[in-house]
Amino acid sequence: MKIFLKITGIFFLFLITTLIIAVIGLYGGLKLAINGPSEHFREIFVSSMMESSAGPIAIRMVLPDDQINAILESNKTVEFDHITDPDLVSVMREEAAAAAEAARQAGIEQETNLDPDGDGIELHEISGPMYHGAMLVVYDPSRVICATIDNYTHSGAGMTLEQLIDKYGAVAGINGGQYEDESGLGIGGWPVGVVMSQGVLRADNADEFYEAGTDESGNPIYETRTALPTVGFTQDDILVVGTFGGGYAESIGLRDAVSFGPSLIVNGEAANYSGVGGGLNPRTAIGQRADGAVLLLCIEGRRSSSMGATMADLIDIMVQYGAVNAFNLDGGMSSSMYYNGEEIIDNANIRQDRAIPTAWVVLPQGSSAASSEVTNEEA
Repeated sequence: MKIFLKITGIFFLFLITTLIIAVIGLYGGLKLAINGPSEHFREIFVSSMMESSAGPIAIRMVLPDDQINAILESNKTVEFDHITDPDLVSVMREEAAAAAEAARQAGIEQETNLDPDGDGIELHEISGPMYHGAMLVVYDPSRVICATIDNYTHSGAGMTLEQLIDKYGAVAGINGGQYEDESGLGIGGWPVGVVMSQGVLRADNADEFYEAGTDESGNPIYETRTALPTVGFTQDDILVVGTFGGGYAESIGLRDAVSFGPSLIVNGEAANYSGVGGGLNPRTAIGQRADGAVLLLCIEGRRSSSMGATMADLIDIMVQYGAVNAFNLDGGMSSSMYYNGEEIIDNANIRQDRAIPTAWVVLPQGSSAASSEVTNEEA
């Protein structure tokens, strides 16, 4: 018995010593990363970590909140105080169509609305100094809808992007809106903000009372959610972005919508940003050109081959592709893209693909939101 206790004691001593060394090493590594090699690196590192699920815990081990807030404030995207004007976008679409017709009559070659495979979707490789990713250009906006799980519960699981694509019989898709994900351990069963799918308001928990953290004594702090940045398509297939709740979404006739943010481009105006415009992380975004084509963007991140993109990078890419409205969706390990049964972008490099409650999916050629037969039970 004494030998057993002695061996057990040695084991636990070894385990505790290993944990202490690991914590000291982590703390030392964080201090080194934050205090050097440059101020620019420090701002990118802190911004990137604070945008991840578990990163804030590590950063707060080293930096006080006032310094963290100062870094975030000097490296952020400035929120818009206005919402997409659908009438303005309608005018843009009419002007784009008129310009295309004038070019055709003048004998000037124009890109067709179908790629060589004839499915109305173009796949483009996206690359920058610190990232690579992919862009899907979908020429018919009526094919892009919000796919969602049937029932929302705090304890229930969502579905993977591949499962949501299969559920709707879609040919492509990207991850969607915000969901409950405390410390990166969420299982995708409870969306946050607005969810509209095929004309039905499935969620609008802006007034939800939730636990937002703890105070210095470890007691929970409760807050009430306010309206979040939201993106959605009208019945006329115009992408609307801005900060609003479910009531406004219904009042302007949105057919599909999710919440996350921030808005990147509104009414042709790109968002302003300070510093590096956020951290380097996996990103997903949705946008629309003046001709109605939908832009689905996904960036790989947190890897040696692709560190990730900032919000400023997303804005630049969307501007380059002609977006008149664009919006940042959920990122991190949720960021993923499928096209024709192939996983184009996958950021779930620690575990299997993440379960999520919503996604933007592309219906097959010849289908539209109005003709889709998929229905959901009321949440």
